[in-house]
Amino acid sequence: MIEYLNLQELIIEGNDQSQLNEVRNFLAKQGLRLDNNVEYTVALYNGDKIVATGSFEGRILKCIAVDDGYRGMGITNKIISDLVSEQYRRDNTHLFVYTTPCNYRIFKDLGFYKIAEVPNKVILLENDPFGIRSFVEKIKKKKVNGKIISSVIVNCNPFTLGHKYLIEKASKESDIVHVFVVSENKSVFPAEVRYKLVKEGLRHLNNIVLHKGEDYIISSATFPSYFIKKQTEAVKTHTLLDVEVFTKYIVPELGINRRYVGEEPLCEVTRTYNDTLKEMLPRCGVMVIEVPRVIIGESVTSASRVRKLIKEHKLQEVKSLVPGTTYSFLMSREAAPIINRI
Repeated sequence: MIEYLNLQELIIEGNDQSQLNEVRNFLAKQGLRLDNNVEYTVALYNGDKIVATGSFEGRILKCIAVDDGYRGMGITNKIISDLVSEQYRRDNTHLFVYTTPCNYRIFKDLGFYKIAEVPNKVILLENDPFGIRSFVEKIKKKKVNGKIISSVIVNCNPFTLGHKYLIEKASKESDIVHVFVVSENKSVFPAEVRYKLVKEGLRHLNNIVLHKGEDYIISSATFPSYFIKKQTEAVKTHTLLDVEVFTKYIVPELGINRRYVGEEPLCEVTRTYNDTLKEMLPRCGVMVIEVPRVIIGESVTSASRVRKLIKEHKLQEVKSLVPGTTYSFLMSREAAPIINRI
């Protein structure tokens, strides 16, 4: 342990549940939850009592809290500085923070810049002053003029006939379709593989513009709900932040006026997401087209259904749910490690 202001600093890496439970209990008293996927945590103790903590997962700083009795002592700066130093040691220099708006000044003073905000709920920051602008400049190079400019945002874990149908419908009804593939590596199929499968599966369409979502197409896997108590409220807040980024940076640069989404009959989280998009995007001049899911056999086609069949070694059944390009990949040597993980 290292001492700071007569406090002892403990570093928690890995899955030490006894230490993480202490952090979990401390955060609960602050009205927060410990995200399950944190990789690295700093905790400051006064004797056997935690008085401050902070964590990160990937390049996202999160779960930062200081006991009320220890505020105004520079402890928050200490926690954040320690987390940033460890990130730099790991060669992660482009960092992000989701936090409540009341914490903005603290992070601003430490070199973070605002990307987007849902008032009174959440703010998204990054430590690169040119980060989001660099992304915008990159996608702007792919702008194509047209009357109906549509967009689809997909994860494709993996690319199925359902994804293909959704994008083909958008293609048929639009002059141009910008397809963004979520880049966050939280899926069984790595980001580069998912992007490749989408690209190969859409080669027959000549009005598709493909983009990597990079850090700015917000994945539900990365959105922390640790400071939002109700699940439905967390989903809605996540969607509002997504809408803010999408309409502030992406829509005006590409001239997007439609967004296609797949209907969600099963998952309440995705249904809430879609309902919020339908409520908010038209206010920004973007029509939302919700497309019914493709039914093959007795249920809807989904990536989760495909992964379940792979897990059950039913690859012949998978063949009827995915494009030939996806099935060829699944039969390849490159796919073997992914299939073994499933």
